[in-house]
Amino acid sequence: MNILLAIFSPRKLLYTLLVLLGVVLITFFVRPPGDPARVALGQHADAKSVQAMQQQLGLDKPLPVQIFKYVTNLAQGDLGRSIVTGKPVMETIMERLPATALLAVSSMALATILGIVLGVFAAWKANSWIDTALMSTSLLGISLPSFVVGLLFILWFAVQREWFPISGYVDKGWEYLVLPMITLAIRPLSVIARITRSSMLDVLGMDYVRTARAKGLSYISVFFKHALRNALNPVITTVSAWFAGLLAGTYFIELVFNWPGIGLATFNAIEKLDYPVIQGTVLVTALIFVATNVIADAVYTLIDPKVRAQ
Repeated sequence: MNILLAIFSPRKLLYTLLVLLGVVLITFFVRPPGDPARVALGQHADAKSVQAMQQQLGLDKPLPVQIFKYVTNLAQGDLGRSIVTGKPVMETIMERLPATALLAVSSMALATILGIVLGVFAAWKANSWIDTALMSTSLLGISLPSFVVGLLFILWFAVQREWFPISGYVDKGWEYLVLPMITLAIRPLSVIARITRSSMLDVLGMDYVRTARAKGLSYISVFFKHALRNALNPVITTVSAWFAGLLAGTYFIELVFNWPGIGLATFNAIEKLDYPVIQGTVLVTALIFVATNVIADAVYTLIDPKVRAQ
């Protein structure tokens, strides 16, 4: 019971609700400049068509009424309808969500596994040329924007060598996942590798590790059985937190690789000024981001007794 109270304290719940309320209000005002109905229909639309569109979008009502209706519809899972296709926005998002989830989960899995392995290896070879090379490469991976890496990968591996397709989805073959997955994984992989190395070196310098070595345990045994297990706590927290950012980061990768996820749907909606879709995708992404951060906070509380005590 105490653990549950530590994870879901009233202050944390209130903070989460305030963030969600702020997200809802911000997305409500995500509209093109000017009259959204006029923007959607074009400058040459007649007055009757514009008026009908305003009524359809609820823009003919006072602003407080619009906000109340928007929040009420959200509570019922209604994000409105696309101006362009007429489809419910929620239906469009649910069609695109699996593609975004596949890309984000596969990238995070790759980043976590390789990041921990490379970080542990760098700590094992600390202060050697291997350690220096790995950490320098990880710094480069953190510094380069993902969409730049994606364009370079397309140029090198898709255009010049034709090893992988330029764009597409896994319904045509799993090789379509390789380039976007690696591109999206590079930054979190680099961060996880550096944190794993730093955490390993910190743990290896602690008293209980030196005591274990003094009792005659081998360095390999101390390194993997004692140090690694305790060094993974900040790594797990980093992985949880980065997953939220990865979901948002898929937007540009989906655009670069023409990946049919929420990000690509958002960019298409921006091009066509389909603001109900823009509102819906931004809102759902923000809600996922907030929910993932809450879960990451819960994981951190569970694995770190100091946080529970505080």
